[in-house]
Amino acid sequence: MPTKVHVTAKINGDEVEFLCEPRQSLLECLRDILNLTGTKEGCNDGNCGACSVLLNGRLVNSCLVLGVEIDGQEVTTVEGLAGARELHPLQQVFLEHAALQCGICTPGFLVAAKALLDRYPHPSEEQIRFWLAGNLCRCTGYDKIVRAVMDAAKKLSQRTGEVHP
Repeated sequence: MPTKVHVTAKINGDEVEFLCEPRQSLLECLRDILNLTGTKEGCNDGNCGACSVLLNGRLVNSCLVLGVEIDGQEVTTVEGLAGARELHPLQQVFLEHAALQCGICTPGFLVAAKALLDRYPHPSEEQIRFWLAGNLCRCTGYDKIVRAVMDAAKKLSQRTGEVHP
């Protein structure tokens, strides 16, 4: 029986501690140990983006990161996007634009879009399409998703009083 490793990390703003096997992916730890099931398992080999999370603000596929690697690190999952009383603007515009169907890919798209908007608050359509290229969807067209991200960028800049180009 493999020895379990003690991991301490900040996940969605909360300090957490858990035990995991050295070979367990971050995706498995989030879903199976920490019961954060918003992050989805799609391909389990880094090709679909359904398991996207932010690791220290950087977009990663959680199926390709070992759980033990997040010791002392900060992780944001789709559960960490919304506030206590309201959805994150990205989540709201995905609903408004019907930019989702079955929901398997949606958490990954939301996290990837957040990473994009954190880095580039006023992205062009080309930047959005490039940034989200690592996320696959088999149900919707990508146009609704791209339009939702463009709308979220406008709404977020209005919140901060910035002028959106």
